[in-house]
This record gives sequence, C-alpha cells and structure tokens, in this order.
Amino acid sequence: MHEFAYAKLNLALHVRGREPDGYHRIETAFAFAQDGDMLSVVEGEGISLGVTGPFADSLAGEDNIVLKAANALRERCGIGAGAALTLDKRLPVASGIGGGSADAAAALRLLRRWWRADLPEAALAELARGLGADVLACFHSRTARGEGRGDRLEFTDYGLGGAPLLLVNPGVRLSTRDVFERWDGRDRGPLGDPRIGRNDLEAPAKGLVPEIGEVLEALAALDTATMIRMSGSGATCFALFTEEADRDRASRRFAHRHPHWWRLASRLR
Repeated sequence: MHEFAYAKLNLALHVRGREPDGYHRIETAFAFAQDGDMLSVVEGEGISLGVTGPFADSLAGEDNIVLKAANALRERCGIGAGAALTLDKRLPVASGIGGGSADAAAALRLLRRWWRADLPEAALAELARGLGADVLACFHSRTARGEGRGDRLEFTDYGLGGAPLLLVNPGVRLSTRDVFERWDGRDRGPLGDPRIGRNDLEAPAKGLVPEIGEVLEALAALDTATMIRMSGSGATCFALFTEEADRDRASRRFAHRHPHWWRLASRLR
C-alpha cells in the first residue's frame, strides 16, 4: 500500500508577530504540488522505517517524524499490529516545502487505511496538529489559508489548481528555527490575495543562504513565469506558469546553467 507525501508550498507567508512562548503568529496560503515523497507499507513486527531515494542520506541519524506519527496513531487506536514502512525520499530535507511534515501526514493517512483504524477524520487531524505546525495542512494537502502557527485552516480556492510549477533549490539545508530567529520583528501587514502577497522570511533566509537570492534572480529572468517566490523558510523557491511547455523550457534552462541545483517540474493539485 502506498501514499504520496505531497510537496507543500507557501504561496505567501506573512509573519504578524512573535508570541511569548517563542512561536510566531503567521498568515499563509498553502498549496500543494502533485508530486513529493512516496511512503509504502508492508506487514512487519513492530514499527520500522527504511529510507531510500536521492535524499535518503540526509535523514541518517535523525529522529524521523514518520515514526512519531506511526506510533501516535498506533497508541491512539490501541492497535497491536505492526508495520514496515519505506520512505522514498525524493524531496530535499530542511528546504521549506514541508518534507518531514508531509511525510508524517502521509503516514497517518496510509496507516489508517493499512490498519483499518476506526478513527474519525477530526481525531486524525488532531493527531496531525500535535506533530507539528505544518502537519495539519499537509494532512489535508488542499489549498488553504493558515493562521496562528499555520494550523488554523480555512480551505479556499485560489484559482491556481493545475498550474504548471517549477521548484528549485540551491542544495543548501536551512533551519526553520534559525530563519525565524532572524526575522526583524516588523509586522508588514495582513495577507490578502496571495498572488500579490510576500514571504516575510525571504530576507532572513537570504542572510543565511545567499544562494536563495541567486535562485530568485534566475527565476525572475523567466519572462513566462506568473508568480515567483520562496516557499516557507527556504531554501526552495518556485515559479508558476500558464503553459506546461514554458515550465519545461525553464527546467531545461536551469539544468544547463545550474546543474547542481535541485529542481522538480510538477503542477499544483
């Protein structure tokens, strides 16, 4: 049995304030690509996780959130059966596109089916919320406006479904915590239409990884792109297009000029 862990995008991300507990209050527009990591399961003793794929080595030694999600669901439902999970890690780690959060959300969806868990959608969503700020949005994998820590969701249609999408990452990991700590504390206003919004984490992210600026400049040079932005806390950036052919030409151009940058040609769900 298989389940996609769809890549998450922040079409816009406005940081409105820092809470006393250290978390930040944000307003964001979530969207999801049609592609991402792939999680699969077969019968097994206990809960185990194997990792394959181009970014498998990036997770070596980490306390994987997929196992946390699996054990949380198992405990919540009182399930005695095990599961041998395999994660095909296709998305770069610590890259602003929800890789770990999307993987955890996929584990909840997959194992509910695998174990035939009698758990209402709302209860499963609460498990997702407890695993991390973005896990709830990734659990639904639908376009939504997120507030608070990003876990108060209002599902909406931004009219971008099916839009050709190019994701580009300069190959540098970036800590979400480090980026938020460098936010200047200035509230630049609420989120309206995400197409004319902004990402308030772009400046601090570029301060830590200047290559993000190079990626954004290269994307800005594409005269066919309809939206260009950094996603989440970086370092992945993206461009939306009207035509698939324009996206594919852009992808080939990046492959030729920046062969060491990771890229993914996809569409919005």
